[in-house]
This record gives sequence, C-alpha cells and structure tokens, in this order.
Amino acid sequence: MDYDSVDAESFGRSLQGIGLNMLVRDVRTEVAFLETVFGMKSHQVSQDFAIMVYGDQVFQLHADGTYSKNPLLSLLPENPPRGAGVEIRLYDTDPDDAVARAKDIGATILQEPSDKPHGLREAYILCSDGYAWVPSRPKP
Repeated sequence: MDYDSVDAESFGRSLQGIGLNMLVRDVRTEVAFLETVFGMKSHQVSQDFAIMVYGDQVFQLHADGTYSKNPLLSLLPENPPRGAGVEIRLYDTDPDDAVARAKDIGATILQEPSDKPHGLREAYILCSDGYAWVPSRPKP
C-alpha cells in the first residue's frame, strides 16, 4: 500500500488486528520525535493526522481537534502525561542508541537503558505528550 497517496476510506478498510491510534497535541512535533529517536517513517503528515510506520507495523497520530465528536476526548487531561499506564514497546530498537538520540533533542528519559530479568535491555523515554516509549532488544 502506498501510504503517501491512499485515501482515508481505503486506509481504514485495510486495517487489521490490533490498532494503535494516539491523540497528540501537536502531530508534527510527535512525528519529529518518532522519526528522530526511533527512525520511524511518516506519511500524509498534516496538523491533524499522520500515518506512522515502524518496521511492518502501522499506526496513526491524530490531533485532539479531530476527536471533537469522540467521547475519548473528554477523558484526556489538560496537561501531560497522557499515557500513564501504557507502554509502547519497540522491540526492534536499540535502547542505548534511542536514549542518545532522545537526549540530543531534550526528551525526558524516565529510565536509562538497563538489562532486565525478562531477557531484554530496555529504556523508558517520554515524548512531549507523556507517552512512554520503550525501546527494547534481547540482552546479549
């Protein structure tokens, strides 16, 4: 699928399995964070929407205003963090590299890279909306 030219209806009909749709205050800011820190690819970026690709996974960013008729919008806090209790795990991203890039842009490092008993080396990085991104790799 060509994510740069697909129309909304065709894109929506193509979605399968579990989907991730994140509400953010500023789509372009979140896109820049995800591209810089995790090397993701973005498509159809506007002030309201973006399609994000990580490996073979696709998810969406929507600006708050696009949810004006959606009941979820009334549950969002006025101030971050928004993503309390949710970890967005990126199993194909080196945590040491991601933390270095995140520090370069002033992102919040909630936890430095460390080896965990469940066999992964991981870190916790917060984006400006307060979502916890967890780059992870199997321990050497």
